[in-house]
This record gives sequence, C-alpha cells and structure tokens, in this order.
Amino acid sequence: MSIALILIDIQNDYFPGGRMELVNSMEAAGSAARLLSCFRKASWPVYHIQHISVQPTATFFLPGTAGADLHTSVSPLPDEPVITKHYPNSFRDTDLLERLKADGVDQLLLCGMMTSMCVDATVRAAFDLGFTCTVAKDACATRNLMLDGETVPARQVQIAFLSPLGAVYAKIRTSDAIIEGITACAD
Repeated sequence: MSIALILIDIQNDYFPGGRMELVNSMEAAGSAARLLSCFRKASWPVYHIQHISVQPTATFFLPGTAGADLHTSVSPLPDEPVITKHYPNSFRDTDLLERLKADGVDQLLLCGMMTSMCVDATVRAAFDLGFTCTVAKDACATRNLMLDGETVPARQVQIAFLSPLGAVYAKIRTSDAIIEGITACAD
C-alpha cells in the first residue's frame, strides 16, 4: 500500500487580504505545512492542486494573479507535481488519477481549501475511484456561508461537511494524530 498527500488549493486568495478570505486559513495552512514536512521526510509522494478560474464571471484564482499562486507555507519542491484544475473536483479534466496510479498510490491524505467545496468534491471522487481516504480536519479551512439570508458560521460549515465525509468517504483525523503515525517524523 502506498499513500500520497494531496494539498488542495492552498492559494493566496484564501488568506488575509485575498479575494476570498477563509476563516482560519493561516492555522489550516500551518497544519498542512507540518504534514507536508512529514511526507517529505518519509519520501512519500506529494501532489499540489492549484485551481485556476477560467469562467468569465470568476472573481478569484484569476490566471496570472498573485492570488492564484500557491501559498508560501506549502511551496512545492521542484520534484513535487502541481496539478492545475478548473473545477472543484481535483480529478475532473486533470491527470491526477493517472499520476496516482503510476505511483502505485491507493491511500490518500487530503487537506486544503475550501472544505465545503473543493475538499469535499475531491474526497468524494477519490472514494468513488477506489482510494482509501483520510482528511486532516485541522488542515482544512472554509468560510461563512449564506442561505436564504441566514449566515452559517464557518465552524458549523466545517462540521457539516466533515461529518458526512467521515460517515462514509474518509477517516477524519487531526494533523497531530496523523503525524504520530508517521515514523519519519518521530523525534
């Protein structure tokens, strides 16, 4: 069995001053960076996912803007693939599945942004494609959402999306619990 880390859309527009700031993006990126460090120490595969908006009405992740760049907390190394996507599901119209198969990967550790959109869509697709999935819940971030004039706080959005994922699609764990199981990170 082989495991890979999938870092979904940890991009500048989701951070303070960005065009689509998320709640707790800095904290989530810090947890993702710790996981990334452990995967690098263990020499396990890492895939960075970068969303580039191509829809005419898009307001963030615009091509050629600093907001679309991956955040410095998780900057890819030259040998780590960056997969560009244009839809919430990281598998749709990308070569992510082919790359994972070529690397013999059957387990995924997923984290990133936004929990309620691209993380959710990618985890569900990965499960349907036969991968065993784990989501690092504190290495994900979302934002307040609105429905019929009512605000749903980001914390409730996070819980509302992670709980059904945990019921069927993935194990939901903290970064600390995951790191404890990676012997390359043991001090």
